[in-house]
Amino acid sequence: MNMPTSDCQSLERALSFEWLEPNGRGGFASGTVAGPNTRRYHALLLIARRPPVDRVVLVNHLEESLEVGGEAYAFSCNLYPGAVHPEGYKTCVGFSTDPWPTWTYEVGGVRLTREIFCPQGRDLVVVRWTLLGRAMKPVQLCVSPMLTGRDHHGLHRENGAVRPDALVKKGSVTWQPYHEIPAVHALHNGSYRHAPDWYRRVQYPVEQERGLDFEEDWWKPGDLTFTLAGQKPAQVVFSTEPVTQAFVDDAMRVEERRRSRSRRFENATQPVPTEDPLVRALWQASEAYIVDRGQQKTVIAGYPWFTDWGRDTFICLPGLCLVTGRHDEARRIIAAFAAHISEGMIPNRFPDAGEVPEYNTIDASLWFIRAVGRYLEYTGDETAVKRVGWPAVKAVLDGYRQGTRYGIRVDSDGLVTGGAPGVQLTWMDAKVGDWVVTPRRGKAVEIQALWVHALAVGEELAARFGDRAYAKRCADDRARAIESFRARFWYAEGGYLYDVVDGEQGDDSSLRPNQLFAVALDDQLLEEDQAWHAVLAVEVELLTPVGLRTLRPNDPHYRPRYGGGVVDRDGAYHQGTVWAYLLGAFVTAWIKTHEGKPSARKQARAYFEGIERHLGEAGLSQVSEIFDGDPPHQPRGCFAQAWSVAEPLRALMEDVYGVGPAARSQAGSRGKRPAAS
Repeated sequence: MNMPTSDCQSLERALSFEWLEPNGRGGFASGTVAGPNTRRYHALLLIARRPPVDRVVLVNHLEESLEVGGEAYAFSCNLYPGAVHPEGYKTCVGFSTDPWPTWTYEVGGVRLTREIFCPQGRDLVVVRWTLLGRAMKPVQLCVSPMLTGRDHHGLHRENGAVRPDALVKKGSVTWQPYHEIPAVHALHNGSYRHAPDWYRRVQYPVEQERGLDFEEDWWKPGDLTFTLAGQKPAQVVFSTEPVTQAFVDDAMRVEERRRSRSRRFENATQPVPTEDPLVRALWQASEAYIVDRGQQKTVIAGYPWFTDWGRDTFICLPGLCLVTGRHDEARRIIAAFAAHISEGMIPNRFPDAGEVPEYNTIDASLWFIRAVGRYLEYTGDETAVKRVGWPAVKAVLDGYRQGTRYGIRVDSDGLVTGGAPGVQLTWMDAKVGDWVVTPRRGKAVEIQALWVHALAVGEELAARFGDRAYAKRCADDRARAIESFRARFWYAEGGYLYDVVDGEQGDDSSLRPNQLFAVALDDQLLEEDQAWHAVLAVEVELLTPVGLRTLRPNDPHYRPRYGGGVVDRDGAYHQGTVWAYLLGAFVTAWIKTHEGKPSARKQARAYFEGIERHLGEAGLSQVSEIFDGDPPHQPRGCFAQAWSVAEPLRALMEDVYGVGPAARSQAGSRGKRPAAS
């Protein structure tokens, strides 16, 4: 992703463009192209002390200036009350995300680049400045780090508890502002002058827009000075552990090769449609989300504030790991969550603080079963599935049959019900205080589709591993659930599916996108004509260029814009707000109901054009979490969301290009659906 000078030097536009450089452990560097931090989560060195959780901000920002022939020029930038100072964005003439965030500046007749790079698997960030061409005058660079040492959700204020000292050695300096946080080691090839000071009242306008506290104070320990000459770069490495220059040089070479276009698809086990630039871009973007969890792997749900969530992880797994050939990571992710199964449930979330997982979801465990089935389809790895996946699948199926937390159980009609007062269990899970914004207690439509699919996976695995009685039980339960679904969920008056039946207020006929899963996950839940009409209703009312609305616009509860304080934002989160990840299920369902149409795949590809354009805004080269329901569909929420990348990538590969094992006949489908008339 390359940006022209005009965008770089427009403060409004350059502030809206965010970059991301993750480290594979849950930590990351992030900021705006213009330079100022606009969120509390923007930072240069942000680490996860217990990967991928317990995140702290250590180094927030750098103040940078260049002295050329005795004249000083600033090329950093901050936002203060009523002021932008300095205005370094005016000296930026270019920005690129390839292979990592890189700026080009022009000051005093000198051009130089600044690069920010995080090697994978280390709590470390490299910042490097390099002259372009020969300077005719002496060039000196001054860099002042800004430190806080606070939880990444918090803010920092000037205080007397900061330890003002530094451990200074040749080529390195160490600071530890607070005893309870890791020390920051700075390896550099310049000189250091210790001069503690405070930068006060730094403003974060995005936090202000979100109705949150938005002002912070930074501690400056001192200044680093470099003389730039020839092609030798000035460099500083911020880390939580001492490192050598040799390690840094090797890490940068390895990472540059890994990110190169020629190696980007080397893990692929299937032909990759690399002629499609969107496939290439989403493939590259997908690398940001697979991170360490102890000795296993997990998925960061979104940057900058989410950690790993069970629901998001297993919705994402096919797109992040299977279509991209990262099969070992998929196996380790499955193992990480299977190890925490409890009462037939996988965790919905591992909290930022503490060790006890949260199990407050009705669908995460069913998405887990789907992921196990898809993993077996892609890899044929019966050994791992039999050892880890199959026991967990049985535990979930039996847990739902017997009944588990929050009233989750299989009802007498074979459908799954669940819910408890004040608890939100489906993916539409916004809650403010005691207010559950989208109450979906009862039998939610996508839960039935997932349950029927899970029984198909259970039947297949039981047959593979010699348990014929269990396979028959799954088949019988599946047949009963399908029969009940067909009898209960079709809303004939509207020509689509109820969103919830047997709910708190009876059957809910709100037109929502959840019904897509009844088509995308299984071919037996609806008659052909019903499936076609359900997808059409969603397409007409909910489809936008960047995803699907969560509620039809003429519904009295529809909210056209996601914004304001917490109550306003959560009140709109699933009441009209557009979600990009739903494009995956939509395209899968649309292809199923249009098979046989000569231009079906070409038309399906066109549904992703809005996402393709979006890669050049907000989180550059990434896909945002959500968008406003009404045009122009402004991006909102996290600027980089795992399932917003994973599901479009999966649908492109499997449905549009037909890449992947049994892409059109997954477990749970009993033959192809005929083409719609």
